[in-house]
Amino acid sequence: MTTPTASESPYQSYVYAYPHKTAYRPLPDRPPLAELWRGEKQDALSLYLHIPFCEVRCGFCNLFTRIGSPEGLTTAYLDALERQAGQVREALAADARFALAAFGGGTPTYLTASELERLCDIAEHRMGADLTAIPLSVEASPDTATADRLRVLAERGTTRLSLGVQSFLDEEAKSAVRPQKRAAVEAALGRVRDAGFPVLNIDLIYGIDGQTVVSWIKSLDAALSWRPEELYLYPLYVRPLTGLGRHTAPTAAPTATADGTLDWDVQRLTLYRAGRDHLLANGYRQVSMRMFRRADGATASTGEYACQTDGMVGLGCGARSYTSKLHYSFDYAVDAREVRRIIDDYVAAPDFSRAELGWEMTDEETRRRHLVQSLLQGEGVDLTAYRERFGSTPEQDFPAELAEFAAHGWLAGDAQNSLLLSPEGLAWSDAIGPRLFSAGVRARMTEYSPK
Repeated sequence: MTTPTASESPYQSYVYAYPHKTAYRPLPDRPPLAELWRGEKQDALSLYLHIPFCEVRCGFCNLFTRIGSPEGLTTAYLDALERQAGQVREALAADARFALAAFGGGTPTYLTASELERLCDIAEHRMGADLTAIPLSVEASPDTATADRLRVLAERGTTRLSLGVQSFLDEEAKSAVRPQKRAAVEAALGRVRDAGFPVLNIDLIYGIDGQTVVSWIKSLDAALSWRPEELYLYPLYVRPLTGLGRHTAPTAAPTATADGTLDWDVQRLTLYRAGRDHLLANGYRQVSMRMFRRADGATASTGEYACQTDGMVGLGCGARSYTSKLHYSFDYAVDAREVRRIIDDYVAAPDFSRAELGWEMTDEETRRRHLVQSLLQGEGVDLTAYRERFGSTPEQDFPAELAEFAAHGWLAGDAQNSLLLSPEGLAWSDAIGPRLFSAGVRARMTEYSPK
């Protein structure tokens, strides 16, 4: 079993996409979207619509989001989203097809029921995504998961509703600067189940100040009583410009002990393993470090979209888009004033036909991305698919990195035609992912100044 030391933490960065947006920079020629998408594979695209509003900002949150909205701002934002959708759709091929869609944020259910109707109309009528025929995932919070909003989402084809709970224990929620009560969470879950979504996901966080294995299991059992099809278990991070980052609790930061281990890292690893084992014992299978799926439950994915190879179209000021040669987005920020500025600029923009910031994908970066997006999943890297795409193997392309992973015991040694992480490797996913970043991406991320 690997033990974290003061110089080697298992919690370095959550790598859900590569490269991170902090590596993006302004594109000097602002290439037209029509040129970027010309010749791209467009038969199984992903569509993401970003809503940058929340009713409150949790202490751990570093998402691109604004708390509240002045009168008329959500309408103006949807107006801009509709303008963007029209121009982006013109840049795509006439026969472009979407294989899945997601509404994220922020909190999409911050919008009213009628505004959610309009959001779905933009996805369907402006972009051409048939929401009733493809998987649609929507994020929600307990306070905004009202019956009228959920009814709209269910009627428009939502297959997966993800509810950010974080903890069922009031004291833990308070410690994470998340103002909520368990009674409100339970009521929201009842409304979600009544709405009939095929897949309910519950997000929980471990590593909260004062949390113990006993309290963690108690929170997990409260979630399990709703038999969610999916559970995401997130380690707590304390990041700059967040509520916890400004007012860090005494034990909510890594401190080295006499033997060199990190108290908080040991706590989080202990809680992770306890949570993982508890879910496995209760009929769930592990999909990644964070994701667990009920073995007998419905799934929200059709398997048509492959994040390693298929493109993504993002709409909204916090969304990113992927072509095979360029990843692009608008400006990125966490600080509340900067977020407001970017939203205001987006709302006022008349032209969305060009890419503003991005990262050009070389052959090496494409291989790295494929490895990151595959290896951190429980199914690992399909070596046949990798060879067919690149004409090589991961061992040939990344010998030093994989040798290091093997030396740590992070790779499974008995996989057939797959490159898999071991159970301990999955536990160290947030250390493995950053090790696969290129020198160029690392340099850009280091140079980035948070704002």
